Formats: sequence, C-alpha cells, structure tokens
Amino acid sequence: MKKYLFLFHDQWDPTQENKDAWSKWFAAVGDKMVDSGSPLGPGREVTPAGGKDLSPEMGAATGYSIFSAENLSEAEKLLEGCPIASSVRVYEALSM
Repeated sequence: MKKYLFLFHDQWDPTQENKDAWSKWFAAVGDKMVDSGSPLGPGREVTPAGGKDLSPEMGAATGYSIFSAENLSEAEKLLEGCPIASSVRVYEALSM
C-alpha cells in the first residue's frame, strides 16, 4: 500500500456544517486515512533568491491529509464525497 499526500486549496470556513461534512467524509474513508492532517495557516515560499508570503488567493495550500491507497486512481476515488470547495492536489509519497 502506498501513501498519498492530499493538499487542499480552499478557503476554510469553520462552521458546524463544514466540520460535520469533513467528519462524515473522514469516517467514510475509514482505515485508508493515515493522518487526518489539519488546516494550514499563513505560509511562505522560500527560494535561494529569498522568500515571499503565500496566501490562498495565490494558490497556497490550506490543509493536508495523508491516505493509503494502491495507486493514484484509488487515491483520487477517496475524494468522492469530500467537501472540496476549490481543489485538491494529490501526490504519491515516495520511499527514500
């Protein structure tokens, strides 16, 4: 089983309705969840030339989770029923 990093790109609105939707989705994926992750706060992009603040409007990630799946297609299917408002980027976590 491989691990996949899900990077969420969304404006998180912590209403009870949204929290309930996320809890329902997490329960639906069950044992495929490795780490439920968390919402992300302000971030910076750092390069050899310097750094700059990132914001959701600039495409910054706003949350992450880690799941297990056999392949990328199976990982993508885990997003069915996910309360996504914008997008999710899915990456395979490769072994070192």
